[in-house]
Amino acid sequence: MPDDTPGSVRPPTSVRRHPARAAMASICILAVAGFLAAVAGYYQKNTGLTSLIYFGDLFYYRTLPAVRYAPHFTYPDSPGYDGQFYAQLAVEPLLRNRALETALDFAPYRSRRIFFSWTAYLLGLGRPAWILKVYALQNVIAWLVLAVVMLRWFPLSRPRNVLPWLGCMYSAGLLTSVRMSMLEGPSLMVIALAIVADERGRHWVAAALMGAAGMGRETNAFGSGLLIDRFPRTRREWLALGGTVVLVAAPFLLWTLYVSSVYPAFTYSNPASFGGLFSGYLTKWSKTIGEYRQYGWHSNAPLNVLTLTSLSVQAAYLLLRWEWRNAWWRMAAPYCLLIAVTSYLVWDGCPGGAPRVLLPITFAFNVLVARIEGWPFWALAVLGNLSVVTGIWIIRIPWLWTLF
Repeated sequence: MPDDTPGSVRPPTSVRRHPARAAMASICILAVAGFLAAVAGYYQKNTGLTSLIYFGDLFYYRTLPAVRYAPHFTYPDSPGYDGQFYAQLAVEPLLRNRALETALDFAPYRSRRIFFSWTAYLLGLGRPAWILKVYALQNVIAWLVLAVVMLRWFPLSRPRNVLPWLGCMYSAGLLTSVRMSMLEGPSLMVIALAIVADERGRHWVAAALMGAAGMGRETNAFGSGLLIDRFPRTRREWLALGGTVVLVAAPFLLWTLYVSSVYPAFTYSNPASFGGLFSGYLTKWSKTIGEYRQYGWHSNAPLNVLTLTSLSVQAAYLLLRWEWRNAWWRMAAPYCLLIAVTSYLVWDGCPGGAPRVLLPITFAFNVLVARIEGWPFWALAVLGNLSVVTGIWIIRIPWLWTLF
């Protein structure tokens, strides 16, 4: 009971809450420090962070000459990963070098995702050695920007917000993007900034940002729904909607027209990435269970189970909880369709490409869950963020990743 005796003074609420806020801030700072320590482990004196791009020596003699002779880390006996193709696009962002047809696995397909190759070229001042280092650094910068921006929805004033914040920042999808220098991390940063602009009433800034995101990766167009908070009724609203569509779609369409003039075999999608309803998702579960039965805990099966469980909980929550007035929900809900139509090619591996492709679902889920009260929050926040374990393992957070 409160002490109401004469002379007693209860400390103000802000003072009582200060230790909790300080504790949450300390956890966030430690999380950022752990991330930076993990990234530092990939740094090489002569090649910087280019080991994050994952160049493979099986592609070495196919790479652009300008890239081949620029200092960069190459993994032996490896085909590398997709980041090596977008990094080479950054060296030739206008596609003028015909050697790109050999350097990329499928130039018409890769070339449509150009925005973050442009930014690397500009920030690298057109010099191949600098461009490669900047390209690798983009995901790290995006992670740090997101770490700050997401505090808008997970304020330090509420200590429990540290859990969904960690669920976003240490998710398997985001840390895979960092580890492989992929496009999803920087894309999510741009989308988050678009939501900030939209919530502040800067609609056209938000639309322009979504146009840029669409040039970074075509699936980012799914998130454009964040710009439409209600059905247009007046002529002015219809005109505004038309302007929004143009601002979002025109950059990508104009660029793809240019790409198709350079590469007649241009395609808007990769048919191999799509399959029958839930075929990829169910196959992933089946193979994961089979791997566990054969090899037990000494395999990637437990990590895949955690990631699959997280994505399943996140998607189910978004589908069952209709929140049209929330920009995060409007942005992420269409991505739930990708779970149903993506092939096993997207899900294959540990954790596979799916956590990256579905990264907007992870962030939207956590923003929405942070608003609910009681035990449902704790249950959903834990089950929906089990992929944090996979993320720690992927990026190799010092000391922690060896536990898994």
